[in-house]
Amino acid sequence: MAHHFRDLSLGHSKRESTPRPSPLQTKSQPMPSKLISADLQSPFGQLASQLSDSDVRFTAYDVFLAVCRTSSSKPLSTSAFFNSNSPSHNSPGQNHNHSPNTPALQRWLTSAAASKMKKALGLKSPGSSPGSKKSPGSRPGSGIQMRVPEAVDARVRRSLLRIGGGLVGRRIESVVLPLELLQQLKQSDFSVQQEYGEWQKRNLKVLEAGLLLHPRVPLDKSNNASQRLRRIIHAALDRPIETGKNNESMQVLRTAVMSLASRSDGSLSDSCHWADGIPLNLRLYEILLETCFDINDETSIIEEVDELMEHIKKTWVILGINQMLHNLCFTWVLFHRFVATGQGKMDLLYAADSQLAHVAKDVKTTKDPDNSRILKKRLLAYHDTFDSRNIYTMQGIVSLGVSAAKILVEDVTTEYRRKKKGEVDVARNRIDTYIRSSLHTAFAQRMEKADSSRRASKNQLNPLPILAILAKDVGELAVHEKHIFSPVLKGWHPLAAVVAVATLHGCYANEIKQFISGVTELSSDIVQVLRAADKLEKDLVQIAVEDAVDSDDGGKAIIHEMPPYEAEAAIGNLVKGGIKTRVDRLKECVDRALLQEVWSQQTNQEGQAPSAVEILRIIDETLDAFFQLPIPTHPTLLPDLIVGLDKCLQYYVIKTKSGSRNTYIPTMPALTGCEIGSKFQGVWKKKEKSQNSQNRNSQVATMNGDNSFGTPQPCVRINTLHRIRSEMDVLEKRIISHLRNCESAREVEFSNGLSKKFELTPAAFVEGVQQLSEAVAYKIVFHDLSHVLWDGLYVGEPSSSKIDSLLQELEQNLLIISETVHERVRTRVITDLMKASCDGFLLVLLAGGPSRAFSRQDSQIIEDDFKALKDLFWANGDGLPADLIDKFSATVRGVLPLFRTDTESLVERFRHVTLETYGLSARSRLPLRPTSGPWNPTEPNTLLRMLCYRNEETASKFLKKTYNLPKKL
Repeated sequence: MAHHFRDLSLGHSKRESTPRPSPLQTKSQPMPSKLISADLQSPFGQLASQLSDSDVRFTAYDVFLAVCRTSSSKPLSTSAFFNSNSPSHNSPGQNHNHSPNTPALQRWLTSAAASKMKKALGLKSPGSSPGSKKSPGSRPGSGIQMRVPEAVDARVRRSLLRIGGGLVGRRIESVVLPLELLQQLKQSDFSVQQEYGEWQKRNLKVLEAGLLLHPRVPLDKSNNASQRLRRIIHAALDRPIETGKNNESMQVLRTAVMSLASRSDGSLSDSCHWADGIPLNLRLYEILLETCFDINDETSIIEEVDELMEHIKKTWVILGINQMLHNLCFTWVLFHRFVATGQGKMDLLYAADSQLAHVAKDVKTTKDPDNSRILKKRLLAYHDTFDSRNIYTMQGIVSLGVSAAKILVEDVTTEYRRKKKGEVDVARNRIDTYIRSSLHTAFAQRMEKADSSRRASKNQLNPLPILAILAKDVGELAVHEKHIFSPVLKGWHPLAAVVAVATLHGCYANEIKQFISGVTELSSDIVQVLRAADKLEKDLVQIAVEDAVDSDDGGKAIIHEMPPYEAEAAIGNLVKGGIKTRVDRLKECVDRALLQEVWSQQTNQEGQAPSAVEILRIIDETLDAFFQLPIPTHPTLLPDLIVGLDKCLQYYVIKTKSGSRNTYIPTMPALTGCEIGSKFQGVWKKKEKSQNSQNRNSQVATMNGDNSFGTPQPCVRINTLHRIRSEMDVLEKRIISHLRNCESAREVEFSNGLSKKFELTPAAFVEGVQQLSEAVAYKIVFHDLSHVLWDGLYVGEPSSSKIDSLLQELEQNLLIISETVHERVRTRVITDLMKASCDGFLLVLLAGGPSRAFSRQDSQIIEDDFKALKDLFWANGDGLPADLIDKFSATVRGVLPLFRTDTESLVERFRHVTLETYGLSARSRLPLRPTSGPWNPTEPNTLLRMLCYRNEETASKFLKKTYNLPKKL
């Protein structure tokens, strides 16, 4: 650690044991001393109590005398170092209780007794500097002073003698010294009553600091002893308490104090914990270590430092100090003295560095698991070294490193002296390096840990992917950094937490982006990783924003180092890719199912196609799989899925449609005249019927492509489309239910129907049912019943070829439709069948060919037959509604009166409407209208066809004269 500290802070890698000038310092260029002692905050933290500096100093003196008094059977001779030394009480020439023959004085008087520790640290003896002189007060008796008045020293010694009588067989660390002092010293031991009160308050405040404010063993909030002691102390600070041995108030105080001080810290020691909590113990120890400096030469260590240090180390048992803490505290004392004395004595700075070398050496041999790695990677890997239990140590080391860096920068650059902000920049840059390096190391360790966790759980069900584990660990690391380390580092770098999370963000970014680049399709593991990454990023950004809220730029510069992971976008792209894959597979299933479908009514009881049931099942599974994805963006990505499923269903509906009404309507024959008087007897009639039937059947078969297409098949298709349309509502309700259970669901998304509806399929259903319904109706009328309609109705004599046969066959088909088609679409199919029947009826009357001829007397037969046709569909009120029948039979009702109209009137009406239609061009010759078009009693083509099929001489002559129409084909 010391080596690394030198590398980073002092600017050299190796140094001799003796001091040498800084290579950056010359006589002509003295080191600037902008840095002053006030710039250095104590790395050990501030006391929460109201103890003054003198209170702490006197308490440290009490501890020192106590351990020296009880650790040896020899007379206490510590006065050589600490006694009678307040300038206000003694003059330098006085020598109280010091014999010129004391061992300490003899060692000081001989050069052979030069301190080994001073040599190791490269420090000078008092007065050894060129040109310096020993001051009269630099002899041992006054060389080291804690400014403890002689009267105070005497009282403490007397009380320790009294206490010693009760310590037979006991160690000093097993007693609470302030408590014992309170009981041993009375008001009579003080010459001034006010002095006694102040002394009592000091010891009570020491108990408060050690047991309540800075306890070694954390306090339980419900601890009654702590609450009782707090009340006693606060009361005694206002009014002194009686401290006699058998005094009741003293017994209550002792009970509360011992209850708290005797709490175990987990060790087997029976020590009382009253002064070993941080930072009280370190502050007391720091004062003791400062006594190593000569009061007359603040940059020099006393000659007797080895012996003094032996006595100081005896306080470890009370203060809870170990070698590690000793070296760190001593390093701070050396460095602080270097700064406080103007930074002119570089040997103090070298001594601090040497002391850090001892720290590193001690750490290597320690068996303490918490300290075994301390400073192994130094501040560049502080996560390996520090935690909440020893964070104060980190503060001291950072303080040393940053302060040394400032001094070195001051020495090498004149630009630094001109820029006031330079000092801040040096600290920030150094802390920035510490943070980034340490967190890179910590991240690598978390990666190893995550990989180990994954391997350990590989035999478990659904083990977490490694990057999901890593994201969780990094999030915990960031929170730990924010609460433990950032408050320490923030003193030098105001955006310490921002730098930390930006570093962690970048480390994880390398892993997640590489992961995303290798992902091709979505899985549960991938979603877990991406969601974990998204949560981590949001947590890191939140920490950064909170830490940077008070900075000049809001931390924008560093936050810009955190480009988004775009995990949500990656999830969205993968989900969209998964949706496309599933939709493509669904379309393949549609093609395969339709190819195998036979549209048979016997396949299931509902008369629906198995292919539709299978497709709907796949859609259900697809929706369930989509909503089971552990993603937060279901509402956002749902429209893509709905559109894909909608297209597949639309495709199925389109493929399910078969044929059209036009497929089955025969081409109308050419216009001819009527052969007057012919009754179509014998062979000619049979031949005509056979020829007409053959021509029509071959025509329909050619247009349909499959003459075996039966009525139940299109009915099954219609039922299938109805099933799909019904499932649309079910699917939409199921989607809404799924959305309500989503973690990101918002009520507004349900109120406005946001992209949760199938838009293409319902329209395709309407079109498909319409096409199939018309196709099956016209197929029945013009294909299946052609032998009774086209080939039989009104052929020859109308009275002998009425509509009865057609009605019988229609009734059979109506029964099939009623048994086959779902009731919700049955009316539609029957309505189309009635429309087709009306069209077929008119086609026979107006375009039935030369085998049909009608006289005015036949009009009643035709009207009766048409009424019978309507009655079939009305079925005495059980069939179609009357208004529906009237609506779709209106054309026939409009044409039928023409059969009662005389021929002359028909001719005149025809001439009139033709002239109205064609104007003056029709006066010389009436044009021949096309033979197709809607039938209408005011339409020329309808009137012309009435004349063509009128069995009268007047009509025949008019057609011959006007158009020269043949009487037969």
